[in-house]
Amino acid sequence: MEYVSTRGGARAVDFEGALLSGYAPDGGLFMPQCIPSLDRDALRRWSSLSYPGLVKEICSLFIPAELVPRNALHELIDRAFSRFRHKDVVHLSRLKDGLNILELWHGVTYAFKDLSLSCTGQFLQYFLEKKRKHVNILVGTSGDTGSSAIESVRGQKNVDIFVLLPKGLCTQIQELQMTTVIEENVHVFAAHGNSDEIDEPIKELFADVDFAGKYNLMSLNSINWSRIMVQIPHYFYAYFQCTPSLDTTPLPVVEIVVPTGGGGNITAGCIAQKMGLPIRLVTVVNSNDIIHRTVQHGDFSLSESVKATLASAMDIQEPYNVERILWLLSGSDSRLIKTLMEQFNVSKRLKLPEDLHRKLSETLGSCSASDEDIVGAMRRCWEENQYLLCPHSAVAAHYHYSQPHSIPRCCLAPASAAKFQDAVLRANLVPQIPPEITALTAMETRSTPLERGQDWAQVLRGRIEAVEQQW
Repeated sequence: MEYVSTRGGARAVDFEGALLSGYAPDGGLFMPQCIPSLDRDALRRWSSLSYPGLVKEICSLFIPAELVPRNALHELIDRAFSRFRHKDVVHLSRLKDGLNILELWHGVTYAFKDLSLSCTGQFLQYFLEKKRKHVNILVGTSGDTGSSAIESVRGQKNVDIFVLLPKGLCTQIQELQMTTVIEENVHVFAAHGNSDEIDEPIKELFADVDFAGKYNLMSLNSINWSRIMVQIPHYFYAYFQCTPSLDTTPLPVVEIVVPTGGGGNITAGCIAQKMGLPIRLVTVVNSNDIIHRTVQHGDFSLSESVKATLASAMDIQEPYNVERILWLLSGSDSRLIKTLMEQFNVSKRLKLPEDLHRKLSETLGSCSASDEDIVGAMRRCWEENQYLLCPHSAVAAHYHYSQPHSIPRCCLAPASAAKFQDAVLRANLVPQIPPEITALTAMETRSTPLERGQDWAQVLRGRIEAVEQQW
């Protein structure tokens, strides 16, 4: 299995090469050269597997045994999930009115990114220990990615992680989950800017190929292929939990509703669909609706500004994983993708070619939810089920409540409501706060401010160079 850039200008790499990188050297994103295809018999065999069992099967398709022996791969995945609070790792809550909520947030930081990052951290450690190599991880976060990434590598001797968060635009709990980790290898920067602005210095450092190579830069954002790979099992597990039968021909279809920010999770869904899983996908966003506009009208163009919403982790205007989806739907046409993305990078506006837009709208449904819609879904879910939704999960629930369905439907829940007390209070509901989250407010914090007018990329360069001198 080789991995190629969506823009076609970088040499192919193996899984280790894709893992230990950020953007490909040509600015694209790594994708597997071919997507494995599953038949009915394989789906039937997999239908009885646990969630960790599905992760093992799917990772085995994308990581050759000669690179990571199967027993070692299984041990890494078991170790990754050992800190999860639920015995099944993920859990499906079946609520009234056909509302199925797949809880993906039972990891350390109460967010779905713990699933993919806990595994990715284990894969990373496996290769670094073998090569006795040190890497510097750059992460920009709109809320949950930073804390999950930190937890996946905290205290590791051969990794330093540099996390940029948008000061004041995450929830207090999200910020504390990052700034209270006092470890020598954790470097948190509180930037006075929004999520898209903090991506710019990271892109600049990766674009400096000499610097990126010299200091072994890599990313744990969903730029990283491993993140996408470990999210593919969400869709298989959701399907097997919600399908009425595997005995009909054709197999029944399940609709999966996906709260979407940077687009990594919905990309994993598109790959699962391409592997042969009979699912219908709906991408749901908040008022930052670029993906919704792209699906509906082929308009992949920035709005004037990022809007601050209750679903803060989805306050993103440049969902970079759309590039992967377009590459998949174009038949791996890297020349076309290179042309389209270079046009977007210059003008921040792009009208999709008619054929590509048609394929996208056939692959994905879409919906945009306002803060009022989010609050309404949170209230209704509580009134009918005494079940608290986080605002991101509520975006999916809003779609469910507003759109009738004739087939089974599953809404992915990316985070616990415990992390979003302000949104819960806005819905006139009472937060339910676990003691480990309450304890954060009394802990020591540490971060470096990044002020407007500073050269953020240069600040990062200086810190990375200083860290590397200690090696």
